[in-house]
Amino acid sequence: MSYHKTYAAAKADPEAFWLEQAKSIDWDSPPTAGYDEATNCWYADAIGNTCYNCVDRHVEAGRGDQVAIIHDSPVTNSVSRLTYAQLQDQVSRLAGVLHERGVLKGDRVVIYMPMVPEALVAMLACTRIGAVHSVVFGGFAAPELAVRLNDCTPKAVIAGSCGIEPNRVVEYKPLLDAAIEMAEEKPEFCLIMQREQARADLISGRDFDMLDEMSRAAPADCVPVAGSDPAYILYTSGTTGQPKGVVRPTAGHMVALNWSMGNIYDVGIGDVFWAASDVGWVVGHSYICYGPLLAGCTTVVFEGKPVGTPDAGTFWRVIADHKVKSFFTAPTAFRAIKREDPKGEHVARYDLSDFKTLYFAGERADPDTVHWAADVLGVPVIDHWWQTETGWAIAANPMGLEALPVKVGSPSVAVPGYEIHILAPDGTEMPTGELGAVAIKLPLPPGTLPTLWNADDRYKKSYLTTFPGYYETGDAGLIDEDGYLYIMARTDDVINVAGHRLSTGAMEEILAEHPDVAECAVIGVSDDLKGQLPVGFLCLNRGVDRPEAEIVAECVAQVRQVLGPVAAFKSAVVVERLPKTRSGKILRAIMVKIADGAEYKVPATIDDPAILTEISEALSRIGYADAAKK
Repeated sequence: MSYHKTYAAAKADPEAFWLEQAKSIDWDSPPTAGYDEATNCWYADAIGNTCYNCVDRHVEAGRGDQVAIIHDSPVTNSVSRLTYAQLQDQVSRLAGVLHERGVLKGDRVVIYMPMVPEALVAMLACTRIGAVHSVVFGGFAAPELAVRLNDCTPKAVIAGSCGIEPNRVVEYKPLLDAAIEMAEEKPEFCLIMQREQARADLISGRDFDMLDEMSRAAPADCVPVAGSDPAYILYTSGTTGQPKGVVRPTAGHMVALNWSMGNIYDVGIGDVFWAASDVGWVVGHSYICYGPLLAGCTTVVFEGKPVGTPDAGTFWRVIADHKVKSFFTAPTAFRAIKREDPKGEHVARYDLSDFKTLYFAGERADPDTVHWAADVLGVPVIDHWWQTETGWAIAANPMGLEALPVKVGSPSVAVPGYEIHILAPDGTEMPTGELGAVAIKLPLPPGTLPTLWNADDRYKKSYLTTFPGYYETGDAGLIDEDGYLYIMARTDDVINVAGHRLSTGAMEEILAEHPDVAECAVIGVSDDLKGQLPVGFLCLNRGVDRPEAEIVAECVAQVRQVLGPVAAFKSAVVVERLPKTRSGKILRAIMVKIADGAEYKVPATIDDPAILTEISEALSRIGYADAAKK
């Protein structure tokens, strides 16, 4: 079926459509109904097991010798592979360790691991016995880890002894010990995966060597769970600073991810799929671990950086070495590569003949980066849009279903199952092509969050209250005459300049077109006369030796030429780097608070807190002295 026919079928009879897709999953007891209003879940009456569908069924189908996981680690100069049969052995043994120590269906397990295959083994081991895992990015600060321990009350923690960065080793065990000391809710035991780069000291009676325990454990079988039972909790930072625990229900998660692998990413059994993200972020859950393994693919676990491990050609080397067919990363990674290698000269060193499609997500893919990637790689570059809460794409170009025309700047069209609307503040529909709040008509499709962990009221207030009958995404955008969606900014990033609602994203697109600009951000700062004024931050390409003032003047003129004086774009400043989360999102809201001289809390997800001082100093150079003072 074409995209339009498939979308129409899912909209006309979602129950029949999604029950049909559920047939691709192996169930102990298949679902007899689709959406269940009582649980706000799909397939609530189904019984099955995620680990079985990711691992055991492929072994039983005779594909045990197929590689399931490739671990490529330039920071340790090593590559290793696990077949599906080997993965089954490791997962069942770790599940046996947990089960023998009293972890039962419904118990929580926190996973605090670096980018190693054992992180996936730990996730799958939990789902094998029906335990609910919560992965926290390895190296996360102890106070933030303690908050998560208190919220999900885990019976156990599975942790790595250390993580390895390009220029340093980060010891995880002292951070874990400090977090447990701070937390009111303490785990009964911890399993520690020892790495030779920094072996951890184990506390007698509480800590155990994970690999040693696995070597002696009896393998555990898969435990059937209900379709509405949670597979995992994933914390996402909330605006209050209190993390929100997104709950992922088992059955809808399996069906949605399995469907997406073939229909969105155009991969299936035996194909090599690589998502260059981390466990601890939703991309790591959906498209490093579960999605590829559900579909019988080979998944790449990459322990490195887009630049510096060792150079800006690392991504191309991984794609060539492992014959990656579909590759998924954040635009920020490509901006870093482009900054180091503006002409893409590293690409010519590698055979990329097996590489078919590049996917961007995680933040807006500015047209300049999309064009650059398409030019140097010679493959389709597909932007798509989704959220931690949804777990898979809301809007995408469904390459496995039908490759639609690419409109650069748009994540394409609504994915079957999602009905996207652009709403005015009063909830009325915005005209075609006009900016408004992006909302999704309820109920959401399979795989999306039914609630927040132990916080039903917060779930309703955060997502369902502003526009009754709709899920509020928190993003602002528009839909054009062809049904293509454009995400222009977070709702908070739409600024009001003298009564005119303007998208900071549109200004960023214009700035990114300047040949000397590698990356940029625009924020709205408070102004007594006009309400808000836009301020731009520019990161320049390596090797640019022109005066910064000259580049800034050209950028200001470029924005004013395209958007006109109504944008009131007069201020920009050159900075070495932008404050980001570890997943690559630019922390614009924090930048606004710095510019306005307001108090702020340093987000736990920030990649390097020192960047905030640099932003403050840069703002003071262009007249925002209050920022430097506070």
